[in-house]
Amino acid sequence: MGEQQSQLPGDVRPKTKLTKFREFQRIYLQIARRNWPALVALAALSLFAGFETARLETAYAKQQNPQSSAGAFFAASPARLAGHSSDRGRGAEVDELSLLTPQLQAERLLERAIDRSESSLEQIHQRLDGWRGHFQETDRLFDLVAEAMNSKDLRVRDAAVEIDLAANNLNKTPQSIMQLMKVVHTDSVSRSLALWRLGALGSRGVQPETVFGTLLRYAHHRNEDTRYWAVEGLAMLATDATIDSLLNILRSDPSPRIRQRAACSLAESGLLTQEQRFAAVPDLLNLLDDDALDSATRGWVYGALRGITGEPLGNDASGWREWWAERDRHPKKSYGTADLLHA
Repeated sequence: MGEQQSQLPGDVRPKTKLTKFREFQRIYLQIARRNWPALVALAALSLFAGFETARLETAYAKQQNPQSSAGAFFAASPARLAGHSSDRGRGAEVDELSLLTPQLQAERLLERAIDRSESSLEQIHQRLDGWRGHFQETDRLFDLVAEAMNSKDLRVRDAAVEIDLAANNLNKTPQSIMQLMKVVHTDSVSRSLALWRLGALGSRGVQPETVFGTLLRYAHHRNEDTRYWAVEGLAMLATDATIDSLLNILRSDPSPRIRQRAACSLAESGLLTQEQRFAAVPDLLNLLDDDALDSATRGWVYGALRGITGEPLGNDASGWREWWAERDRHPKKSYGTADLLHA
């Protein structure tokens, strides 16, 4: 039986792609340990690889068991991103969109939003309710959502979250929270992105305290991949309470991969606002006083400080404290959720 299964065409491609993604993550972590600038440059690729790995694992399980409930969340294989289209005048854009199906409308508008089309962001929010029930997650939409989540504009990330939830028939209700929590508790294959979407729903104001408690519980799970996606979920939830949790994970998680992801979550990824990220700076500075931190983690703390502040300071704790003290003596710029992540 095992021999026959190993010769099935569907058994080869997902396993090969999973191996490539895991090898990528292993090499990426080795580079990141040595060089924070490389970590920052590859952060987007790391998140995208994580998305695709979770998706491929679910697809592979579905091939082995077609009756698996995992099929409700993901399609079978990832597609390559197509090139981005240029922004056009509002009237021409609306006329063109009216000729497309809701599926293509969502994909086209998200693609343009990634390319910083203001009118596309407006169109997404205007059309979202009408799309519900008439479009679904496809390979292309999945990849576009992953790309949008690496935008420096929180409005683009917010639009991607709205599209992803709608495409997966997740309404902003307690029932959707219960649906995702059931997956998290009972389906280890689909758990990864269920944790991510749980954080996304919580960020919409749907039972954020319940979501936070669940994500925090799984952030201490014995399985490293589960902890990774719980960290992603915390970054998506983006409440003030998640900052302390991410700092604790950065300080004490046994896995370098998870500590690195917590640093990226504080600095760039997820839905935290710039004010929230700046609020973590004093605690990051305090971490530098912890003699128990290894050199890699200490480097990620410095990298998080650079990512949050945009300051090109080196790995010198006293220099960072002097800069922070000087900044405290001057008025601070206020950032809103629609601002870019970096000043």
